[in-house]
Parts: sequence; structure tokens; C-alpha cells
Amino acid sequence: MLHYFMLSGGNVSTTKIQQGTTNAATIEATLPRFIFGPIAGVAIVALALGWPGDDWISYLILTAIAAYGLFCWTSCFHEAAHLTLGGSQRFSLMVGRFLGTMIFVPFHAYRESHIRHHAYLNKPHDWELWPYSDPKASLWFRRIFCWLEIPFGVFTSPFVYGRLFFHKDSSLQDPKTRRKIRNEYIAIVVVWTLILGTVAATNSWRPFLVAWVIPHLIAAVCQTMRKFTEHLGMSSYDPLLGTRTVIGSGPVTKLCTYLNFDIFVHGPHHRHPRYRHEALCDKMASYQSSNPDVHYPVFPTYMHAIADTIPAMIRNPGVGMNAGAPDPDSELPHDISDFSEDVTKEILGRSETHPEPTPVS
Repeated sequence: MLHYFMLSGGNVSTTKIQQGTTNAATIEATLPRFIFGPIAGVAIVALALGWPGDDWISYLILTAIAAYGLFCWTSCFHEAAHLTLGGSQRFSLMVGRFLGTMIFVPFHAYRESHIRHHAYLNKPHDWELWPYSDPKASLWFRRIFCWLEIPFGVFTSPFVYGRLFFHKDSSLQDPKTRRKIRNEYIAIVVVWTLILGTVAATNSWRPFLVAWVIPHLIAAVCQTMRKFTEHLGMSSYDPLLGTRTVIGSGPVTKLCTYLNFDIFVHGPHHRHPRYRHEALCDKMASYQSSNPDVHYPVFPTYMHAIADTIPAMIRNPGVGMNAGAPDPDSELPHDISDFSEDVTKEILGRSETHPEPTPVS
């Protein structure tokens, strides 16, 4: 099993090194952020053992810590999909496969879906944002799916990412990649059969529910809301205009951004999928300085971004065409086997971001 996590990824070395970074700088900027792991681990163990007591205050505090730590796992999983964790592609593969196994999402199914998400942001071929990106999905279906996805994200996320593998119209046809995903599904079944079998054999259902299931469900809610605040209601196909970015100076926003590998700085990340995460704030500031007439959707706190998202959640959960955008222009010829250096230039065929017309209501 360890061999599976570490050595069987194949072709991980094909990804180019990120722009503007070195391995030493990346390691220095990335590894301290893994502090959420041991902290969440301590909270999970304490919940399982009923330590320091069964009082509700301790339970709520430990559950909140465990749930937020598991939420940070999803951001780490995202970073692993870009093969950028610690500047090591092999380390990214190992961590990504472990995390994917624990959250029921095959690593390569997520990675392939995420590559298309960057290449086709808010477009019908954006598999990661289905059904919100699908012009064939009715408004009521999107509304129902949106509100079901919040409490049941632990189930809807594996379903959404699995569509790229199972759907008859999937663009994922490479036999080698499909074989990797099949093996990852097998590993998920084997690992969770062993876990649940052990829980059943030791009659440990209550500690398992308290220490793992409940924090996992809460973390999934946080992850779903993060996805919504980044994307729901955004009509533009431009990476900087079609995503919400959170850059704040407050201690809470800065700490949450740090622990989540700067994923909240979403616009420049979408334009430059290979760019090092700790420099994304500077990248956004550069674009704002160079384009003072462009109103970028940048928010000072996550609560401001959520407030901007809620109307779309209620009235029209959609992106791209479902949010009033016209049919997308054809893309430049590009390689969908990996992330682009600059989506705006390489895929959209533009040299710079420019203001776009107001979407149709």
C-alpha cells in the first residue's frame, strides 16, 4: 500500500517547475503551513478518547479544531493536485493520494477535473463546477443541488469529481490516466473496508462518529461554502474577473489564508496555476496597479465574499452562461494534459485582462 502512495503515479515529472520559485523557497513557505495537521490530529484523538472530559464546551472546541483541520486538508489536496507541495511532485502525489483516499475522491480524478477547471473556467466544459456551469441544467435543478450540496458535500463532491471518469461524454479518454483513477478507486474501497471493519470489530462506532464523521461533515460544509464564494454567480470567463479573491489585513483572514495555502487568493491563482502560492497577493496587487480602471472582485474578508455570494445561492446558482454570460469564444489550441502557465494568454488568447460587459439578467 505504501508503494501505491509513493511510487505508482507515473509521469509526475512531466509538470514544469512553477514560475518564479525555487525548491528551497517553496519548502520554506509551504512546510510550516502543515501545522494544521498535528493540531487537528490531537483534537481528533482527544475526541475519540473523551479527553479532557465529556462536557459540551470541550467537545465543541475540539470538534471545531478537528473540523477546521480537515477543511485545511482539502486546501492541501488542491495544492497537491498542482504538484506544488514543498516543491516536490512525488511528495505531492503521496499526500494527494492519501488525502483523496480519506475523502473518497481519487487523486487523479480530482487533478484531471481541476486542470479542466482552470482551462475552461465557468464554461460548459468546466466539469468541476457542474451543474452550475452546465447550460443544460435547469434553474430549479441547480437550486436544489446547491442547497443539498451544503449539508451533504461529503457525498456530492465525490460524485461531481467522479463524473469525469464515469460519464459517457467525458473528455478523459487517456487509458493510462483512467487506469490510475481505477486503481485509486480500488484503494479507496480497500482502505475504507479495513477502517470500517476495524471499527465494527472493536465496536468503536461512537468514537468514530464523534472524532471523525461529525468533524468530516462540518469540514465538507466549509469546503462547499469556499467553492461557492470563489465561483457561484460569477459570469466572466477571465480568471481574474470570473472568481472572487479574498485578500485581507486582519489577523483572522491572514491566518486562515496561511493555513489554506493562499487558496483564497483565487483570481491570480486561476490565471497562473503554476505560480507559487505565497506570492499570489503580490501578483494581484500588480494587476490592480497596472489596470486601475478594472474592478476586480477582491474582498477584504471572507465574510464580505460570502455576503456577495448569497444572492446567487438564492436566486440563480450558476456560473458563466447560467449567470448571464454569452457563449464562450473558442480557445486557442492548448494541451489539456497539464496546467497552463498563463490561462489568459495561452488559452483565452488575450494579452491582458480588460473590463467586460455586464451580464444579461
